[in-house]
Parts: sequence; C-alpha cells; structure tokens
Amino acid sequence: MARIREWIESRVKKPEAEYDEAKREFEMAIGRPFILIRVEIPEGFDELRSQFLNLEKDEDFRSEVEDLIKKRLTYKKHGVRSAS
Repeated sequence: MARIREWIESRVKKPEAEYDEAKREFEMAIGRPFILIRVEIPEGFDELRSQFLNLEKDEDFRSEVEDLIKKRLTYKKHGVRSAS
C-alpha cells in the first residue's frame, strides 16, 4: 500500500492554469461560448468596496451587462461605431 501512495504522490501534477484552460476548452466545446473579464473597482470608489463586490451576484447588473454586449455586437455586425 505504501508503494501505491508513493507512486500517486510522486506523480507530477498539472499546474492549475493548464487545468483551467482545459476546463474552459471543454465548456466552450459543449456549451455556449463565454468570456471572463476582470473588472477592478474604479479609482475614487474604494468606500463602496462591498457594493462593488456584490455586483458579481446581482442579476440586474448581469442583465445590464448582457444588454451592453448585445448593443456592442449589433454595432459590430452592422459596421456602426458605438456612441462611446
């Protein structure tokens, strides 16, 4: 039994980044495509840290972001520049 434990423990484990990349490729292949964006709190809003962190779970916020994405993709599809 000790030999098996040594063998298992000695195996080189894949770095987490490789695992995350393989997981993402798998999810993209079987499901709808998605993107992950890192958003930092804007300068001058540090006192609203907890509200900012709660946006991740806020369905209204998520809906607003989806609407923004739809608008941006529609502009790109029709070759129109966005108003921003």
